[in-house]
Parts: sequence; C-alpha cells; structure tokens
Amino acid sequence: MNKFEFKNLVKSLKDSLKEKTFFKDLRKEVDTGANGTQDYVVKKGVNKNTIATTRQ
Repeated sequence: MNKFEFKNLVKSLKDSLKEKTFFKDLRKEVDTGANGTQDYVVKKGVNKNTIATTRQ
C-alpha cells in the first residue's frame, strides 16, 4: 500500500464516521398516535363511530 492509497483509505473512513454520527445525532423521535394516526374511526356504514382494527 502506497502513501496515496493510505490517504484515500483514511479519508474514506473519516467521512463514513462523520456521516454515521450525523445520522445518529440528527434523528428525531416520533410520537405514536400524536395526530390521530393510531386509531381510525369509521365514518360511514354499519360500524359507524367505531375504531377500525386490522384484526379480522
């Protein structure tokens, strides 16, 4: 491995580490069901005003 290849390897490792820390630090948590997306209410039909589930 010559000097040029070594510099490129060090640079790529440094960039990948920096990218990983950005993804780790800038990720935001979300609130489940914050805007009513957790439970959907049926608007029309036989089951009007009931909460829709995925169970069948």
